[in-house]
Amino acid sequence: MRIHPGAAIAALSFSALALSACTLAPPPAVTAPPPAAVAVPTPVAGALTIDGGASIIAITVRRGGPLARLGHDHVVAARTIEGRVDPAANRASLRFRLDALTVDEAPLRQQAGLDTQPGEDAIAGTRRNMLTKVLDAERFPWVDVAIERPAAGGPLATSITLHGVTRRYQVPATVVADGGTVRATGSLTLRQTDFGLVPFAVLGGAMAVQDALELRFDIVAR
Repeated sequence: MRIHPGAAIAALSFSALALSACTLAPPPAVTAPPPAAVAVPTPVAGALTIDGGASIIAITVRRGGPLARLGHDHVVAARTIEGRVDPAANRASLRFRLDALTVDEAPLRQQAGLDTQPGEDAIAGTRRNMLTKVLDAERFPWVDVAIERPAAGGPLATSITLHGVTRRYQVPATVVADGGTVRATGSLTLRQTDFGLVPFAVLGGAMAVQDALELRFDIVAR
């Protein structure tokens, strides 16, 4: 029996989550009102807009459990990222909808080093399980990220809100500015349980999704 567990997504740090794949210890959680979503700031002079067509956040979700060999690893991606960067204030914010996530795009699976490709039915089942059984995307549709960069440099003060829970991280970042464009790339490992999510599992946990999520991102603002 082949099961295709759904992936729970984790949130993303902005423009610069450019992290050297580091697993962060869970900082204190702050409960946020379920229906509220962090609004993208109104444009200000000198602000840059995140280019949703050029930006992507991809999350690799690994299978686990004694029967893991019967399942698949998955890649979930956010391609409809919106937000703004205010270089003068050293601040940025971004967000994306969970119901707009893609699952198991073949090129992204190849980039993640996965050498198999689930069928359409399996992908549809994975996406359904992810959105309904793990993320509760109808109740919590958005992932929101707010970033502040210290004037003296150093890690980004990053707040990620997912599933009504906000986590705060100090994120080492690499950001490249070229004319009117700012681009940030990098990777990060987050845990679903940090946000109160229960990793998907079947058969009493014999097949399950691992708690850790491997995040890589390429964020462009113009």
